[in-house]
Amino acid sequence: MPEFLTITDPADPRVAAYRDIKERDLVGREGRFIAEGETVLRAFVRDAPQRVESLLIDPKRRDKLSEVFDGLPQATPVYLVEQAVLDALAGFHLHRGVLAVGRKPDAIPAADLLAGLPERAVVLALFGIANHDNLGGIFRNAAAFGADAVLLDADCCDPFYRKAIRVSVGATLSVPTGYIGRGEDAVDLLRGASFTPLALTPSAERTLAEMEPPARAAALLGAEGPGLSADVIARAQGIGIPMANGFDSLNVATTSGIVLHHLRFGGR
Repeated sequence: MPEFLTITDPADPRVAAYRDIKERDLVGREGRFIAEGETVLRAFVRDAPQRVESLLIDPKRRDKLSEVFDGLPQATPVYLVEQAVLDALAGFHLHRGVLAVGRKPDAIPAADLLAGLPERAVVLALFGIANHDNLGGIFRNAAAFGADAVLLDADCCDPFYRKAIRVSVGATLSVPTGYIGRGEDAVDLLRGASFTPLALTPSAERTLAEMEPPARAAALLGAEGPGLSADVIARAQGIGIPMANGFDSLNVATTSGIVLHHLRFGGR
């Protein structure tokens, strides 16, 4: 069972990791992250209990979370903090009343992650996704449709940022994630691992619906606005999603869901 500790002073050093959350979101937490909300906490404890350092909850939620506590490593601190103290500690009103501090996993190079995937696999390769809402939404879709991995280039935002975790409903904590180094050729990397790189672009002549999903498929997605670079598009297979009335733009997270559904189920 975890160790339950009551905190009455927001200046208590035992809960320093939870202090001034929004400000520390901007500067980082030196290998740690904040998970917020009951749904995210349940996913975190289910998928990676060994990386939970501590919990901080409103005591009113204790009974409701009893089965979550059962999944924690022995003696994990669970700090019980009344709402007023919790708000003073966090620096804003935290209506969810549930927080956790976790340790980030070691960053896995994309090449190493790809090498361990099965003979049939679907991955997403993301380029310059700097919006945490979009990144979280993409990870949520990756979990929902069983993507084998998400690859991030050096210009993507941090999947362990609090908002990205929250929007993903905890999926950034569980979906295998690999990192493409700055200057590393992602298209060559994917082809070298026998993946077919599919560049999502409105300019593509071939549509997603026309494509038979390859055994090892990598969907390449760029940031809204600039999209993928011309070089990446030229060296991958361009794939488009037709839209009505001349509309030519989808939210990138929405695009990821449509593409993953087709790659998983379109050939069946």
